[in-house]
Amino acid sequence: MPRRPGMSVRLKLTLSYAGFLMVAGALMLAAAWLTGQDRQSVLVRYIPERVISMFGALVPGNHAFLLRAFAPAAAVAQVCLLAFGLVGGWFLAGRMLAPLTRITEATRIAGTGSLSHRIDLPGRRDEFRELADAFDAMLARLEAHVAEQQRFAANASHELRTPLAITQALLEVARKDPDRDAGELVDRLHAVNVRAIDLTEALLLLSRTDQRSFVPEQVDLSLMVEEATETLLPLAEKQGVTLETSCEAAPAVGSPALLLQLTTNLVHNAIIHNLREHGRVWVTTRVRPTDVVLMVENTGERLDPALVSTLTEPFLRGTERTRTDHAGVGLGLAIVERIAEAHDGTLTLAPREDGGLRVAVRLPRARPVG
Repeated sequence: MPRRPGMSVRLKLTLSYAGFLMVAGALMLAAAWLTGQDRQSVLVRYIPERVISMFGALVPGNHAFLLRAFAPAAAVAQVCLLAFGLVGGWFLAGRMLAPLTRITEATRIAGTGSLSHRIDLPGRRDEFRELADAFDAMLARLEAHVAEQQRFAANASHELRTPLAITQALLEVARKDPDRDAGELVDRLHAVNVRAIDLTEALLLLSRTDQRSFVPEQVDLSLMVEEATETLLPLAEKQGVTLETSCEAAPAVGSPALLLQLTTNLVHNAIIHNLREHGRVWVTTRVRPTDVVLMVENTGERLDPALVSTLTEPFLRGTERTRTDHAGVGLGLAIVERIAEAHDGTLTLAPREDGGLRVAVRLPRARPVG
C-alpha cells in the first residue's frame, strides 16, 4: 500500500533514548531543587518528609546555592545529556537494528526469485533471531515447494508427450503401410488415447485437491471401502488377489468424491502391486479418540525403505514391483497424499516385514451430530 515518507526506526529509537535521558535528568534536577527548598515551602509541603530527607542527604545545599551555582551547571548537564543521548542512541539503535537490516536484505533477494539465500543470524535467541529463523524456514519450504513444482511440470510434460509421440509414430507407420491391419492400429490408438485421458483426469483431480475446492460433509470411511472394493473386485479376481475387509464405522469430514477416490486408489494400488499368484489385500478402518484410520496392506516382494519413502512422488511407479498391465499413470499415491492433506490428514507408508506395503491414512474424526 502507498505510504508517505516518515522517520526511520533508527531515528525514532535515537530520539526516544535522548528523550528518556532528558526526562531522567530533569527529574534528578527537580529532586535536587526540592531538597534545597524551605521545608515550609508550598512546593514541598505535601511531599513526605522521608523523601525530602533522602534527597537532602544525596544533594546537600540550600536555595541560594541552587540559584547561583547549581542552575547553570544543571543546564550544562542537560545539554551534555542530550548530546550523549543522541550519539549513544544512534549507535545503540544501529546495533539493535542490524539484524533487521539483514532480514530486509534477505527479503529483497527472495523477491528477485532467489530462494537459496539464508539469513543464518548468529547469536543467542531473541525476537530478531526468532524472526530470522522463521524466515529461513519459510524460504526453505518455498524452495522445496518450487523445486517440487518444477519437477512435477517436467514430469507431466514428459508423460503427456509420450502418448502423443506414440500416436504420431503409429499414424506414420499406417501412412507408409496402407495395407496394415486397421483393426490393430485402432486398438493401439484407443489404448494410447485412454492412457492420455486418464493422465489428464488425474492431473485435473490433483489440481482440484490442491485448491480444496469442495464442500465438507460427514463421510463414513467404511462405506467408502465397501464401494471401492465392490468396484475393484473384478480386477482383483482377474489378478488372482484376495480382498479382505474389516471395517467399523469411521466418521470423517470432507468430500465424499475425493475420499472415495483416495480409497479406490489405495485398493487399486494394493491389487496391482502384489504377488503374481495368491496375493492378498487387507483393508481396515478404525476409530480413535481424535481421528479415524484407513489401513490398506498387501502382500508382495520385500521393499527397500528408501524406495517406499519416494512412492508419493508424482509419476514414480516403483518399476521393479509394478506389473505391465494396469500400471496407471504414476499419480495414485501422489493424489492420495494430496487428498489426505486437503482433509487435514496424514499418509504413512511402511514396508511389511513379510513383503508388501502398509499404507495408513489418518483423518480428523467427525464430531457426533446433535
